[in-house]
Amino acid sequence: MTTLDRAGLDALMEITSRPELIFVRGQGSWLEDHNGKRYLDFIQGWAVNALGHNDPAIVAALTRQSGLLMNPSPAFYNQPSIDLATRIVGASCFDRVFFANSGAEANEGAIKLARKWGQLHRKGAYKIITFDHGFHGRTLATMSASGKPGWDRKFAPQVDGFPKATLNDLDSVRALIDDQTVAVMLEPVQGEAGVIPATTEFLQALRALTRERDMLLIVDEVQTGMGRTGVLFAHQSAGIEPDIMTLGKGIGGGVPLSALCAREAVSCFEHGDQGGTYNGNPLMTAVGVAIFDTLTAPGFMASVVARGRHLSEGLLALSAKWGLGGERGEGLLRALVLDRDDGPALVEAARNRSPEGLLLNAPRGNLLRFMPALNVSADEIDTALAWLDGLLAQTRG
Repeated sequence: MTTLDRAGLDALMEITSRPELIFVRGQGSWLEDHNGKRYLDFIQGWAVNALGHNDPAIVAALTRQSGLLMNPSPAFYNQPSIDLATRIVGASCFDRVFFANSGAEANEGAIKLARKWGQLHRKGAYKIITFDHGFHGRTLATMSASGKPGWDRKFAPQVDGFPKATLNDLDSVRALIDDQTVAVMLEPVQGEAGVIPATTEFLQALRALTRERDMLLIVDEVQTGMGRTGVLFAHQSAGIEPDIMTLGKGIGGGVPLSALCAREAVSCFEHGDQGGTYNGNPLMTAVGVAIFDTLTAPGFMASVVARGRHLSEGLLALSAKWGLGGERGEGLLRALVLDRDDGPALVEAARNRSPEGLLLNAPRGNLLRFMPALNVSADEIDTALAWLDGLLAQTRG
């Protein structure tokens, strides 16, 4: 056992409640803390680690690229960024890609791009309709775009121009449109809200409405993109073609990487409008290439669909056994609806179980969210379900 350095812990700025353990290594779906205890990780950095911890393809890409070139500055081209952009364009309806470092930064870029397009083509229209309970990041603009309860009072005044509609209610969107509305922005699955999918019918109707009213459609795929829902990009399941898409989390598999993707007709930034010191650096985009090639290899997405179905069926069985409220989600982004607000207590009990812990997330008091690695094994899913069953027995037996 290693004694925690209290002074060292206190040197970090307090921004969240953290358990007093330090993770020191990880492999695949497992983490190990400073005491040697192992944890089955069904959070994976909030859907960040698409291939789990320390995937060999990621390690190899980092090792190889770090010996060649890390950051020549975004003022110059580099080959890995070209390679990754080419792959994204080839697998999507988009024509241009701008790489950034976080999902919030990509979403901030999407907001800027839509407003720039509105200046050029819609007489200065700037409003972007977003949705109650949506989550788009922690910058001032993306917090304003988010519909998370209480965020309208944080760091006031908010950035203007983000009226809120209700997910899966087209009339609520239509009622907010005026001559200053330039776009609609949404997550195909609202993750922080408790894994609430937009329906296929709603996405298709929203695409038709935005085209009819000469507005842009922006999909925030920071959490849902890169295979998380069983297809490369979640909106593809609805058969729609948005104007702008943002990616984050899984695109870097654990390293800081995100992307702003747009159709040619919308790619209207002028020189100096967008940039960033680290954006598109070859070290991170080389990892992105390795991840992209893994996800698009024959059979990989089929395995995500199969594992998602396996997890869904297991959660439904637990729900039926313990009288819970069912489960929902897409692919390997799922939520178990509890019968009471003890999600945080279950998360703590799962982490503290012995001899091995289980890492879960409770975005709402009555929900548990599951975001395992996309290459999680069937046995690891069964283990997590069995452990959760035991935890439920402790609280409901």
